[in-house]
Amino acid sequence: MRIELTSIFVDDQRKALAFYTDVLGFEKHHDIPLGEAAWLTVTSPEGGAELLLEPSDHPAVKPYRDALVEDGIPLAQFAVDDLAAEHARLTGLGVEFTQQPTDIGSALVAVLDDTCGNLIQLIQMK
Repeated sequence: MRIELTSIFVDDQRKALAFYTDVLGFEKHHDIPLGEAAWLTVTSPEGGAELLLEPSDHPAVKPYRDALVEDGIPLAQFAVDDLAAEHARLTGLGVEFTQQPTDIGSALVAVLDDTCGNLIQLIQMK
C-alpha cells in the first residue's frame, strides 16, 4: 500500500497553482476542468504522491482551517534537504513564515503561510 493522492483545501485554485508551482517548485500534473473548479494536482519533481489543490467550498472547511491557523497547526508537511537554504530562497520570494527554522532535536522545522488559507510545515530530518 502507498499514498497515491492527498489533498489540501485552497481558497483559490489558480492562486494556489501559482504558489505551489512558481514559489514552492512543484509541477502541475493534472488540470481537468469540472465546471467552476478543476481536478488540479501538483507533484514534486522528485516524485511521490500527487497533491490535489481542492476547492474549499464545503461549509466544514472554513471553521476547520481557521481553527488550525489560529492554533498555529500546519495542515501539511513537506520535506526539504536543506531547510536554511529553502527558508532563505522562499523568504527572498516574499513567503511569510509563521515559525522560523527551529531545531526540534531529530529535525529542523519551519512553518509558512501558503497564501491560500493553510499553514505548511517544512521539515529537514537530521
